[in-house]
Amino acid sequence: MTSATLRVVSLAPESPPSGSVGRVVVSAEELQARVASIGVEISADYRGKRLLLVGVLKGAFVFMSDLARAIDLPVEIDFMAVSSYGTSTESSGEVRILKDLDCDIRGRHVVLVEDIVDSGLTMSHLADLLKSRSPASLEMCALLVRADASAEGIRYVGFNVPADWLVGYGLDVGERFRELSEVHSFDLEDA
Repeated sequence: MTSATLRVVSLAPESPPSGSVGRVVVSAEELQARVASIGVEISADYRGKRLLLVGVLKGAFVFMSDLARAIDLPVEIDFMAVSSYGTSTESSGEVRILKDLDCDIRGRHVVLVEDIVDSGLTMSHLADLLKSRSPASLEMCALLVRADASAEGIRYVGFNVPADWLVGYGLDVGERFRELSEVHSFDLEDA
């Protein structure tokens, strides 16, 4: 019997930015009420249609989970994972697909669900990609849209928020603070 040697290579992740969780930007109660309202809108718009929610990982998982339960229709879900930030607070300007859809969306009614629109680059890139796959319809839904971003083309918008770094309710900084039940500002420390 021969034995194989397993070589483990460790890549040290970048350390998350230094800072602290700041003021509440959107409370848990406001989030619950607006998610319920968007659920009612989507339920009315897709009555009688086979609806697929496509969540953008990792940030949208909390919002999409609550949204799926707020929609009074059978829904199917799938996820895509993309990266334009890594553990940084600055976008690289390049959207990389880390995980593609598991299902074929041809002829399907699709709602693309995002946590926050920072620049609009990710949503625009994903919308173009998904449109190229011939869905019956494609709409976009974003929980948060930053003040310096465009919500053009986004059918369902939860809240317009300041152009601050935000954490909580799925949003993170360096993979931390996603578990917070409210959306908070994140105050970066000067380096």
